[in-house]
Amino acid sequence: MGRHVIVGAGQVGAHLAERLIERGHDVAVVTRSGSGPDGVERIAADVADRSRLTGIVKGADALYNCVNPRYHRWAQDWPPMAASFLGAAEDTGAVLVTLSCLYGYGPVDGPMTEDLPLAATGTKGRVRAAMWREALAAHRAGRVRVTELRGSDYYGPRSSDQAYIGEVRFVKPLLAGKRVFYMSDPSVPHAWTYLPDVAEALAIAGTDERALGRAWHIPTAPAVSTLHVAERLCEIAGAPAPRVHELPRPAFNALGLFSPMMKELRETRYQFDRPYILDSSAFESTFGMRPTPLDDALTTIVGAYREPERAVD
Repeated sequence: MGRHVIVGAGQVGAHLAERLIERGHDVAVVTRSGSGPDGVERIAADVADRSRLTGIVKGADALYNCVNPRYHRWAQDWPPMAASFLGAAEDTGAVLVTLSCLYGYGPVDGPMTEDLPLAATGTKGRVRAAMWREALAAHRAGRVRVTELRGSDYYGPRSSDQAYIGEVRFVKPLLAGKRVFYMSDPSVPHAWTYLPDVAEALAIAGTDERALGRAWHIPTAPAVSTLHVAERLCEIAGAPAPRVHELPRPAFNALGLFSPMMKELRETRYQFDRPYILDSSAFESTFGMRPTPLDDALTTIVGAYREPERAVD
């Protein structure tokens, strides 16, 4: 068993730490504030500081990039952070496992596979594409060992407050019988990647040499509409039939005047206005990992959401 360093203690980092601890690894979690889950070494650091990050990673088997700058700061904040991750991996020999997204492809007709060109024209897509190209070039030059995992929008227990079908925006109001507003047509199929599956795939990638030197799609169940997710969630929970409404485009645009994040979502809105299909068969067949079925995931989400109620009782 080895030492693994996770940068980021958010919705993915915490799940990943649990997976690695279960496998018997020593785990350190790095955040700016020094926060992190129980059972790990917690370290406060600015990850854009290559020297500092290198000192933390020294002796580790793998370094996981599970952090994200503020949504409207990607163009400014990602380049120095990405350079620091790559530099620390080069300086220490640790495998660099980067958690990424699908933005780099840009709008796509049909299922997304890893061999698609990184043809995004938007700012965020170009940033992520440049990060991967630089890392892959360093890998091919023999300077580092890298891999990148890409998932769709996340859902699951302990999801971010910003998650589209997370606890705050989706689960809590629906189980209370309240309306939910969705940024686009809720009947359009969309790929949703389950958080525990993200963690499992990252743990595999950080401990299996076959993952190195290429990008992979995280095992993700077949795309379904947001409305279907809402209906199954409420049926499993015994809640009233869901009321999911499309947020009118003028209202969506108006929110961007007050919220930097909502303004940035205009760039990636295409993901929700058209079918968004992810093909993760390469990872599934190579590593024997299947995505968690939707109903199983929703059953776990409902149980996790209601757990505080059981504790009170």
